[in-house]
Amino acid sequence: MVRSPYEIESSRFQMVITSRDEVAATQKPGYDRASELKAFDSTKAGVKGLVDAGVTEIPRIFHHPPESFEKDSVSDDTQVRTIPVIDLQGVIDNDVPKRKEIVERVGAASETWGFFQVVNHGIPVSVLEDMEAGVRRFYEQDTEIKKDFYTRDPMRPVVYNTNFDLYSAPATNWRDTFNCQMAPNPPKSEDLPAACRDILEEYSRQVMKLGILLFELLSEALGLNPNHLNDIDCTEGLALLCHFYPACPQPELTLGTSKHSDSGFLSVLLQDHIGGFQIFRQDKWIDVPPVPGALVINIGDLLQLITNDRFKSVEHRVLANRVGPRVSVASFFFTGLRPTTRIYGPIKELLSEDNPPKYRETTVREYSAYYRGKGLDGTSALTHFRL
Repeated sequence: MVRSPYEIESSRFQMVITSRDEVAATQKPGYDRASELKAFDSTKAGVKGLVDAGVTEIPRIFHHPPESFEKDSVSDDTQVRTIPVIDLQGVIDNDVPKRKEIVERVGAASETWGFFQVVNHGIPVSVLEDMEAGVRRFYEQDTEIKKDFYTRDPMRPVVYNTNFDLYSAPATNWRDTFNCQMAPNPPKSEDLPAACRDILEEYSRQVMKLGILLFELLSEALGLNPNHLNDIDCTEGLALLCHFYPACPQPELTLGTSKHSDSGFLSVLLQDHIGGFQIFRQDKWIDVPPVPGALVINIGDLLQLITNDRFKSVEHRVLANRVGPRVSVASFFFTGLRPTTRIYGPIKELLSEDNPPKYRETTVREYSAYYRGKGLDGTSALTHFRL
């Protein structure tokens, strides 16, 4: 039985279940998805609110079409399904021969996988654990406290909601998110959630240091000056998206995050022990199991654009799970919708007669606006900018 709609009563979340006849009506072609989305959004309680209310059957708005899952295509081939794990200790220790080897591995992974995991990356395990704990504290607060941050205005210091593309995506994902743009102009400390304020600021500082290092390695892998990507402001912006995936009573009907590639230059993912993260490679979905102390790194659309397809921005997704909640923190190097003047196109030093530009020039803001407007609809935003 599909449960709908929802309403606020006396400042607390309450779910109202329609009669059997009304439920049956929602399964007919005339089903009013827009009204259901609005009713759900107006609760400001998110997916966690549904779980807290004891939902046993997920509402229709979360149902994904069967072709979205493709669970049978997950590869069992070890060579195909094991993403590279790169030890950065040699770089941290300024070991020159080791650095050369690491640059080669980073370049190869970026060209063939678009993903790799890093260990010995310089961020203390205690900071990673504190960041996960801070995210959990935020979501475990009373709904009335969290409502102060609930908004669909992407320019607010902290944006908390369910699915940034709630009203444009073909299906809703089983996930709540709060995000904040921590660079170049971070929010005032008092504007950040008290439950995780200090660790948000500390983690951002640590991830920025790692990002600067990674862009040096990526620049060298392209045969460029180590400072090239940093000099063109690839690390100017840093946004943290803190995801919360509650346990799902019907994971076979929905997804935690639908198939997509990331819009920025580079992403750094911290995931907890639960798993469910997958990448799409060679027509197979491949599990990316959590490695204690490791961070998952992936190439974003804008880095694929400026490297003229040399580095690959690869599609990925998160499965819903009966076990939870799952917590992850995705750090995106880009300025999002903030106004910037720099124009990005394929890097001229990488072009030749045999390798002409494949993309038109754009700004981060233009690319982000198109990406957000399109939503996670299963298609790549890069196609819109291809020459």
